[in-house]
Amino acid sequence: MPIKFYAPLWGNALPFDSFCQNVKDAGYDGVEMELPLEQKEKKKVLETLNDHELELIGQYYQSFEADPRENLKSYERYLRHLIAAEPVLINCQTGKDFFDFEANARHFGLAAALSSQSGIPITHETHRGKCLYAAPIAKKYFERLPELRICLDISHWCNVHESLLEDQRETVELALSRTDHIHSRVGHAEGPQVNDPRAPEWSDALQAHLEWWDRVVQRHREEGGTLRITTEFGPFPYMPCLAYTQMPLASQWDINVYMLNLLKSRYKA
Repeated sequence: MPIKFYAPLWGNALPFDSFCQNVKDAGYDGVEMELPLEQKEKKKVLETLNDHELELIGQYYQSFEADPRENLKSYERYLRHLIAAEPVLINCQTGKDFFDFEANARHFGLAAALSSQSGIPITHETHRGKCLYAAPIAKKYFERLPELRICLDISHWCNVHESLLEDQRETVELALSRTDHIHSRVGHAEGPQVNDPRAPEWSDALQAHLEWWDRVVQRHREEGGTLRITTEFGPFPYMPCLAYTQMPLASQWDINVYMLNLLKSRYKA
């Protein structure tokens, strides 16, 4: 069972070619990112990824429209835009936390149809503000939509529920069983990102996340298929910074490479 690792474009300030060289040198398999809608820029991005022999996970986060019908139209447009680039996977922050079940279910149905037509897997992220923002809400979708597959970013649920989810083990296990993609950010009761997972004060939070990811890895080893992991620690305002100066308390890049090496070592054959 292969595990592949991806760097987030999120937070990068370097020229894209330099970023891709750093990603390759660090030992990643690819990049998770949105794609520009302008075709010339999109082509340039895809050529640069190809030049560095990096895979693409297409990213959709632009769920901005408050009207469910307009949101769905934009969702379809951007998914088709990503599909045309032939990524290995598309990861979506699908729907809205204030849409009703039927409205969000239409998004999932559309994604399932486009995935079936294209052959490109589509996962849906457990992200605040989006459809799967909370454990009990996600459980309803899991129970009624048995084919729903997710990107597990469980750091968001830790923040939403102000805990390491000790009292929601059944729902967490259900989520782990639906996971095909992981965002390996470490959250805590009061935020979606610890300031530095290497710090001893966050050892309990790190261990909880590692144990969740362990169970996903074990299931994929038993069932086969590729598991994809993006080391998605983010920049300000996810990264805590000093007041006034906005100087980050740690290096986003260094933390993500630390997570890459930690998980590669932990899950090596």
